[in-house]
Amino acid sequence: MEKAASEGGIYMNIVYHERGRVFHLFNDSVSYIFMVLPHGGLGSLYYGKALRDREGFEHIFERVHRGMTACVFADTRSYSLDAIRQELPTYGSSDFRRPALNVLQENGSRILDLQYAGYRVMDGKPKLAGLPATYAEAETEAKTLIVEVQDALTGLRAELLYTIFATGGALARSVRYINDGTEVLHLQKVMSMSMDLPDADYDWLQLTGAWTRERHIEIRPLTTGITAIGSRRGHSSGQYNPFAALLRRGTTETRGEVLAMSLVYSGNFEMLAEVDNHGTTRLQAGIHSTDFDWKLVPGAQFQTPEAVLVWSDDGLNGMSQTYHRLYQSRLVRGQWREKVRPILINNWEATYFDFTEEKLLTIADKAAECGIELFVLDDGWFGARTSDYAGLGDWTVNRDRLPNGIDGLAEKIEARGMKFGIWVELEMVNEDSNLYRAHPDWVLSVPGRRKSLGRSQCVLDFSRKDVVDNIYGQMEAILASGKVSYVKWDMNRSITECWSHALPADRQGEVFHRYILGLYDLYERLTTKFPHVLFESCASGGNRFDPGMLYYAPQTWASDNSDAVERQKIQYGTSICYPVSSMGSHVSVVPNHQVNRMTPLHTRANTAYFGTFGYELDLNKLTAEEIAEVKEQVAFMKKYRAILQFGTFYRLQSPFEGNVTVWMSVSADQKTAIVGWYRTLNRVNYRFERVKLAGLLPDALYENSLSGARCYGDELMNYGLITTDGTAGEPNAENGLTTDFESRIYVLKAVE
Repeated sequence: MEKAASEGGIYMNIVYHERGRVFHLFNDSVSYIFMVLPHGGLGSLYYGKALRDREGFEHIFERVHRGMTACVFADTRSYSLDAIRQELPTYGSSDFRRPALNVLQENGSRILDLQYAGYRVMDGKPKLAGLPATYAEAETEAKTLIVEVQDALTGLRAELLYTIFATGGALARSVRYINDGTEVLHLQKVMSMSMDLPDADYDWLQLTGAWTRERHIEIRPLTTGITAIGSRRGHSSGQYNPFAALLRRGTTETRGEVLAMSLVYSGNFEMLAEVDNHGTTRLQAGIHSTDFDWKLVPGAQFQTPEAVLVWSDDGLNGMSQTYHRLYQSRLVRGQWREKVRPILINNWEATYFDFTEEKLLTIADKAAECGIELFVLDDGWFGARTSDYAGLGDWTVNRDRLPNGIDGLAEKIEARGMKFGIWVELEMVNEDSNLYRAHPDWVLSVPGRRKSLGRSQCVLDFSRKDVVDNIYGQMEAILASGKVSYVKWDMNRSITECWSHALPADRQGEVFHRYILGLYDLYERLTTKFPHVLFESCASGGNRFDPGMLYYAPQTWASDNSDAVERQKIQYGTSICYPVSSMGSHVSVVPNHQVNRMTPLHTRANTAYFGTFGYELDLNKLTAEEIAEVKEQVAFMKKYRAILQFGTFYRLQSPFEGNVTVWMSVSADQKTAIVGWYRTLNRVNYRFERVKLAGLLPDALYENSLSGARCYGDELMNYGLITTDGTAGEPNAENGLTTDFESRIYVLKAVE
């Protein structure tokens, strides 16, 4: 295989074979191969395990005569685009499958003929204008191929960007469109990536749910037709996460082939797999085409969001770990990228809107006693905000509630040895607010039509620069003193009546995307001006948990549902694509405020450890014994959070498949492993049980923190960690009494 050397002997390369006009992107793990087709378009050939480079791969290209088709070349019946695998398919010229690009032209036609026009290769990875994306800090970390195709009649030019990283099975794709012609074009569908696979022998995995049960795992076989997910809510949504994977039949967490796609975008999106009647699969991801219409005037450009593909033959864990490493270190940015997260307490479920400075300080006193590091003041500190009916949009402190202001409260919190943070919802406005009274046209609404309200609030028109500038100015004034160290950025409703008072009729199809660009602009400005602030994104919990947000905020509140049992499903599903360090997770009060369940305090903590960790309750209402337990939990998290948040994470047993959930994190040197074991319902006189671990050193001897037993790594990975219970109600020497909603944390340390 032809090699291009990089640091530490790692290699990657992008090779163009002139004879067959074939591109080969490869590293140690994967190859991605496509070609210039005989008619001038681009054709998909291969994405999978690394292949040795050779003089060409054009022999992989397949074509065959199919009846009832139209053909591109008049002299052949075996060249219909409907039966050819492609990289940027359009509709109307013999391909009847879903297009990746749809462009309305001035004469009403949507027909395009995109011809190969050249390529260039660059070391590293270019930024995407106005959009979040993965990045390379050194040119040796990645190579990028930019392939140009052009439609001669309209002058539309497309630059397809392919980035391969030096390590792992990840490939980043996006497209930039440039209008080099003289007519106005309307982009009506612009997929970030499209790829045709040679067969359909896959199961489709998606992360789905709703508010308070986000990112549950669903798997079903691909069949002839279209399997699709998406959001038209103005945000990526809790209904469907912008992630999907194809699994070879029989794939498990530890073995089997996976091909996944993740969209670095926070707005309306769609992902699909179309299986045609000859068994090939078209895979696509990008901005949702419904309600999208972008006016591309001569000389203008449009950049699609980035799609990140990952291939692995090490099962779901192998795929997930590739995303974890990439997103943790080359999507998240700034001072908090690799820093452990502070243990926080949030006052929301302790007080809701009913608080005073004195009440907050009594909670802070107890938090400081327990060793908590960050106090977060949630909703209700600003404007006329004593309920969710008023105040949003007026980001000035309510002096009736906080007579010493934000800075005064922050100083008192810092005097107790903690940092201070606030909650905001910058994209929303109440009609009962000074901002709305001054600028009613700043909300997304249609003149003469009723406005739909969600949580008594309207959505500000972030497609407008003057609106974004206003909110930036208000936030800049709050953060300028340096007293706020953390911001929880919420978004509590979907977008309806998506119409901007500032745009003409022929640009209203741009509003959804312009809104997201405005959101990204505000995040970029605030995070650049205040790099020390830890931002946590939130959208009624996990309704905008996506890679686009992680580019600006290194963690996201995983769900408004903080029940430990429900969180095991949510966090398990989230980990399919997202690293543990990105998951906002707290210990909350019981009975739980979402499901009214009573779970043990240790189970709530044992679940929340695998995330950012914090508390959402009034510590003053706990017993002395519970406070002692909280202190132990805080000490444990401080000791092990680097491994819990940044270690290699393995899913071992799924809450979607049984009564027991198991996962683990392993330190970089593989000498320490932390295993979380969770059982939903108790069992009576149950069978002997063990769980096979992963990621350990086979020859290392590990000591079990619960039993004191010493076992070698190969034994723990091949025979397993014993987790057997005793008879219900009887004490178990190793694991204690058995109850419903039980859990254990095993710390395994290699001994000399």
